[in-house]
Amino acid sequence: MMTKEQLKAQVIANIDANKDKIIAIGEQIFANPELGFKEFKTSQLVRETLDELKIPHEDNLAITGVKGNLKGRKSDVRVMVMGELDAVVCPLHPQADMTTGAAHSCGHNSQIATMLGAAFGLAPVADQLDGDVAFVAVPAEEYVELEYRQRLKDDGKIFFFGGKQEFIRLGVLDDIDMGMMIHSHANQTDRKFLIGCDSSGFIGKLIRFTGKEAHAGARPFDGINALNAAALSLLAVNSQRETFREKDRIRIHPIITKGGDLVNIVPADVRMETYVRGTNLEGILDASDKVNRSLKGCAYAIGAEVEVDELPGYLPLIQDPSISKLFADNGIELLGEDTNIYGEEVMGSTDAGDISSVMPFVHMSTGGYTGDAHSKDFFITDKEMAYVMPAKAMAMTVIDLLWNDAEEAKRIKETTTPKMTKESYMDFWNRFCEGNVDKGEF
Repeated sequence: MMTKEQLKAQVIANIDANKDKIIAIGEQIFANPELGFKEFKTSQLVRETLDELKIPHEDNLAITGVKGNLKGRKSDVRVMVMGELDAVVCPLHPQADMTTGAAHSCGHNSQIATMLGAAFGLAPVADQLDGDVAFVAVPAEEYVELEYRQRLKDDGKIFFFGGKQEFIRLGVLDDIDMGMMIHSHANQTDRKFLIGCDSSGFIGKLIRFTGKEAHAGARPFDGINALNAAALSLLAVNSQRETFREKDRIRIHPIITKGGDLVNIVPADVRMETYVRGTNLEGILDASDKVNRSLKGCAYAIGAEVEVDELPGYLPLIQDPSISKLFADNGIELLGEDTNIYGEEVMGSTDAGDISSVMPFVHMSTGGYTGDAHSKDFFITDKEMAYVMPAKAMAMTVIDLLWNDAEEAKRIKETTTPKMTKESYMDFWNRFCEGNVDKGEF
């Protein structure tokens, strides 16, 4: 029987012995970026690696997801290590897919590598763990290709546009007690971990302005210009910004995805997409109402019609303080006293927020990257920091949670009341889709 310190040292040695393989996995995924719900090559790589480690797994979860199940010597508690399969659309990135524009300019390739890296460390010592470990590869974190995902929804293949949300809905996480994952920290080249960062929630909107076609040169007065209604709505939304409370940190950033059909025809079919982001649901729903008023008012002013499809977005992130502390302590053990950065504001959004609403969860970030996220300049500068060190830190944290009859994991489970149950989570989003959510309830 090892001590906890000896077990951690063995797991670190296991990861070091497979360091080149872990980095190669990350680099292979980087060279083959795939968009959400289409990550077939990456999913196959995860399955092959779990097979190599003799970890039983389920696949085809929410189309491409994979869940490996490592059995410990006891099974009272199950801890999850998660990674994201998908890339983002960034066609100008040098490693972008020429056909789809997909590129790993957000670091999800390192997430899968570190998740599997933790598996390389823990699989040989499963008989020393007082609980089970799930290694979960989840699709479609990036909220892109909305019309494609709407078609998947219409065909009954998904309900949510985010993979983690689908995992909650499908019951993939019903046997999970708590979880963790790592994310890239853009423009952080140093060996640092970001602990306890926040992340905004959002709702999405698909918007369609409908006018009336007419010859733009000969008889524009016979038409109704849907593009004018859309352009006017951008000004109206901007005019709402002074009404947003600073504490809600609202962000609204619409784009026009279709401006018309031909230059000599008055635009009659104009499409827009937008997010409404914020740090809390009350603020998000209040801002959403104001956006909708702007859209409808501007359509009326021009004489056009507008349809707004409300899309379930992601919930704000809730970081579990106990798991965060364990991870931070392991970061210090690996890299020294100055390795952790605490509480930095991050206004991006992730469906990890949805998981954190139904279980204790942490979403740490790691250095080793240069360039802005989702940009053509985003690259890994320190492969050991991006791929290997987070694997070690997460594996060590799993040991802390599952040591001594999983005492710490059980304490966290018993003393933490998640914001939502699975049932109340599904009820919220179902009522949202039906237009029956009142911002006052939050």
